Order: sequence, then structure tokens, then C-alpha cells
Amino acid sequence: MTITSTAGADPATRSARRDDRTPGRTLITGGASGLGAAVADAVAEAGGTPIVLDLAASPAGHESHRADVSATREIERTITEIAARHGGIDSVVTAAGIDRCGPLDGVDPIEWERVIAVNLLGTAATVRAALPSLLESHGRVVTVASTLALRGAGDATAYCASKFGVLGFTRALAAETAGRVGVTTLIPGGMRTPFFDDRDEQYRPGPDASLNDPAEVAAAVLFALTRPQGVEVRELLVTPSGESSWP
Repeated sequence: MTITSTAGADPATRSARRDDRTPGRTLITGGASGLGAAVADAVAEAGGTPIVLDLAASPAGHESHRADVSATREIERTITEIAARHGGIDSVVTAAGIDRCGPLDGVDPIEWERVIAVNLLGTAATVRAALPSLLESHGRVVTVASTLALRGAGDATAYCASKFGVLGFTRALAAETAGRVGVTTLIPGGMRTPFFDDRDEQYRPGPDASLNDPAEVAAAVLFALTRPQGVEVRELLVTPSGESSWP
């Protein structure tokens, strides 16, 4: 975890920032299941307002909007409408993600490209649409990458390409918005979520696999969202102690 400070920024800029320690109005893509659902619950418990964007409704009853993040123009319009309805957005967490495992020449090209569309293009479109609100509220962004944003793995070319892209996108965004928006890359290892359910058996974690409780990873996300103004958590690497893909 890397934490940097912008305490030396212009005093007028510092004074305009939010001074509360709650996540506020928090937009969460993929917020109906897995890590996203755990983040939505954590935001609500911390006194924030979770706003879920997903293909399914939030099982916990949080405000939900059915949306496919790979339909980038549509997701941008939806977020613009949400921001207007709520009077702005304070935080964004991009937890929507998919995978299609197999050799490069064995995965249907449409499915391969959909991984890029959901994981990378959907992340960029979500942040881009929310950015005017985030700049106004001096808000926070947490993008969800993966330990496979740090190393390549066979039969995971689409997923690695998308998550390497998320890592690069987020680092560049942090440089671009430094002092105005807090930007964090979350790099999680394996978690006990439905993410693996639609995979062929050979690509699923075994019964003895070391996987994290998504609620524990969500707690790390909440930490990043609630730092005082002037303190940035740039990257969070959260893995099970026996994570096989790290280092």
C-alpha cells in the first residue's frame, strides 16, 4: 500500500475539499454481487449512500440501476442522470468484471473482446462520466485491477490485458487529477465470490484454494475512500496469505 500526501497544495484548494470521513454518495459498478456487493454494504454501514450499477438488482436493497458497463455511451448517460438526481457523486468504485479463460485461439473473439469492454472500457467510461461530479466534490475513485495486472498467466490473455490496462489507466488518472480527486488502484487476489462459477472446472479454484472474504477486501476499499483530504492511497494490494499469483 502506498500513501502519498498533498498537504503542500495551495491552501485555497485544500479548504475547498470535503472534510468529512464518510464515503458519501458512492457509485459502485458490479455492486450486486461479490466484491461490489461487499463494498456497497460497507459504504452503507459507514454512513454513505451506495448506488449500484449492475445487470442485476442489489440483493441488499441498495439503490440499483440495471446497466451493462460495456455499453459505454449508455453507462455514461446513466451516470450523468444519477449525478443530477443525487446532486453529485462523492466516490466511485469500479468492481464490475468478467473473465473468459482459454488459449488465445480457443476463446471466441467476441467473448475475448467483451472482457476488454467490461473490465477496461467500462471502467474508463464510468470514471469519465462521474469525473465532473468528483472534481466538484473532491471525491475518490477506486478501480479494481487484479494480481494479474502485475504478471501474465496462460489462458488469461484477455483478463491480463484488461487488468494491465486498468492499472495503467488508473496510474495515469492519478497523475492527471492529483490534488483534485483521490485515485486508488485496488489489486486484489482471489476472493470467495461467484466470479469463478461460470468457468470450466479446470479454471476454478480447488477446494483447498486460499481465497479472501470479499468483506475484508471491501474494508480496504472503505479505508481508501475515507482518508482525510490531502492523503491519497495510490495502490492497495490485498491477497490471501497463500496467494499463488503473488509475487
